[in-house]
Amino acid sequence: MNAFVLAGGQSSRMGRDKALLEITGRPLVEHVLDLLRSLDLSPRICGSRPDLARFAEVVPDNFPQSGPLAGIEAALAVSDSELNLFVPVDLPGLPGGFLRWMMTRAERSQAVATIPRYGGRPQPLCAVYSRRLIDGLRRSLAAGDFKVRVALQAAVAWLGEAVDEFDVESVASALPEGEWPSHPPLTDWFRNVNTPADYESLRLALEQKAVIQNTENR
Repeated sequence: MNAFVLAGGQSSRMGRDKALLEITGRPLVEHVLDLLRSLDLSPRICGSRPDLARFAEVVPDNFPQSGPLAGIEAALAVSDSELNLFVPVDLPGLPGGFLRWMMTRAERSQAVATIPRYGGRPQPLCAVYSRRLIDGLRRSLAAGDFKVRVALQAAVAWLGEAVDEFDVESVASALPEGEWPSHPPLTDWFRNVNTPADYESLRLALEQKAVIQNTENR
């Protein structure tokens, strides 16, 4: 399975580049890339961001100024694997154990899309997608329909296949103790960094996580 970090957003609400915001002395993009590398993956960065090439290979958009949907399409276009893991650059609180579990689920089901729900809300930027979606996504992009959720629904309907959506809370509660990591807590996994207040809150949470981990490793 190939892995991609979606990092082509405009960061308009943040007022500065989210990918380069620092937490524990390192930019967000580096945190997410390291997370994927810890799963024995070789992640690439999606988005027309040549400035991020010092961190990993960059896959430029084929449909510029079209949001994260363009990043997903570009990644599927260059991927040599049927299933592909996507993670947004602003979710550094995601634990590797969860991503590994979701990858395994996707490989077993071979669903065209494997999408987690948290708090009842789908998380389409943190998901596993099949290359079979690419033609449908291109149709939406060419038509100027850039909303990821809407484009995915159209692409799946065009294929006539089913999407595997699952509630993170339900799965976590059903698994044996120890299957899910305890740090950070589940409430931090899908905490986006969209505003300066979001950044400050998450920065404090992840710095606390780092202190706990350092203490446990002594």
